[in-house]
Amino acid sequence: MASLIDDDDGAFLIGRLLVAMPGIEDPRFERTVLYLCAHDEDAAMGVAVNRPVEGLTVFELLNRLGVKSEIQAPGDLVLLGGPLERERGFVLHTDDFNSPDSTLAVADGVALTATRDALDAMASAYKRPRKSLLALGYAGWGPGQLEQELRDNVWLICDADEGLLFDEDHEHKWTRALAKLGITADHLSATAGRA
Repeated sequence: MASLIDDDDGAFLIGRLLVAMPGIEDPRFERTVLYLCAHDEDAAMGVAVNRPVEGLTVFELLNRLGVKSEIQAPGDLVLLGGPLERERGFVLHTDDFNSPDSTLAVADGVALTATRDALDAMASAYKRPRKSLLALGYAGWGPGQLEQELRDNVWLICDADEGLLFDEDHEHKWTRALAKLGITADHLSATAGRA
C-alpha cells in the first residue's frame, strides 16, 4: 500500500484512487472506487467513479436541465459521486476542456468542473472533453479523518488511469483496481476495513 504522502512532489493523495476494502461498514461505499480531487491537512474530497445511478443517462439529465445536445447522445450513465450534496453535479474530465473560472486541475490530464460550463461542453460537438463522467454528490473528509481511515485499513490506494476513471464498465472497476495492486478480493479479509 502506498504511503499517505506522494514521495515525488510532497503532495497528498490528489489524483489517486481509493479502493474500498471488503467489509467496509458503510454500505454507501461497498466496492467503491473513489478518485481524490482534493486532499490536504484540512480536508479531502473525492468522487466515486463506479456507482451508476440505475437507468439515468447523462443526456437524459442534461435534457431535464435544459441543456441542448449538439451530438448524438451516448448512453453514459450518471454516477453517484458520494453521499454529500447529491443534488450537485461534478464533471470529472480530461484536461482538453477548461472553464477558466471554474475548472480545477486535479492531476496530469484530469480536471474537475462543477458548473454549467462543463454540462454545456459535454453536449457540444466542438467543446466536449475527450473523456468525462458526470457524478451527483461527492465524498468528503474533515481534518485527519481520511488519514485515520487509511490507518484503519478502510481503503487501499491505487494509481489512477483513464480506463479506471472513464470507461463504462462500472461493475468491474473495483476488481480491476484491486488487480492493478496485484491482489484479488478473495485474498482480502472482510473484517479489515471499517468506516
